[in-house]
Amino acid sequence: MQKLRLLDRVREAMRLKHMSYRTEETYLYWIKQFILFHDKRNPDSMNAPEIRAYLSHLATEHDVSASTQNLALNSIMFLYNQVMHKEIGSLKDIERAKRPKRLPTVFSQKEVLIILSMMRDTPQLVAGILYGSGLRLMECLRLRIQDIDFDRDQIFVRSGKGDKDRVTLLPQRLKEPLRNHLA
Repeated sequence: MQKLRLLDRVREAMRLKHMSYRTEETYLYWIKQFILFHDKRNPDSMNAPEIRAYLSHLATEHDVSASTQNLALNSIMFLYNQVMHKEIGSLKDIERAKRPKRLPTVFSQKEVLIILSMMRDTPQLVAGILYGSGLRLMECLRLRIQDIDFDRDQIFVRSGKGDKDRVTLLPQRLKEPLRNHLA
């Protein structure tokens, strides 16, 4: 049997853990960037100093946000812990990107209604469900007829983030447009 290439092994490990396709693509991107940063060296020959150098480089040279740097770190840690099963040592002294202290910007209800009123047909219905039910985009796009309970005003989300099921609200104002769409 042919030995799988490193990135194929990463894909396989992520799929076994039922991680989302988008997470898979993002992790693969950051793992590739890490390897390219070190002139295509095999990650098996690298440890904490190389990881620290790369993460510090992201913070100082590329001025990435703290969340981006954390994403790169999580990607690399997944590679070492879950795929290569290798201890990498201490990651102290990493130059960390600064996380800004900001309050989130949220649309008012009036602003949301204006945005929704500018949309038509299916896009308007999808946006209304996203806003009114708190669904993620892929959760909404994967909805099936049997996932909507009009009698109880509920939407069943199956295999959502983290491969978890949950129940959320079906907004009253979307019941008729949704029924019409299904018809």
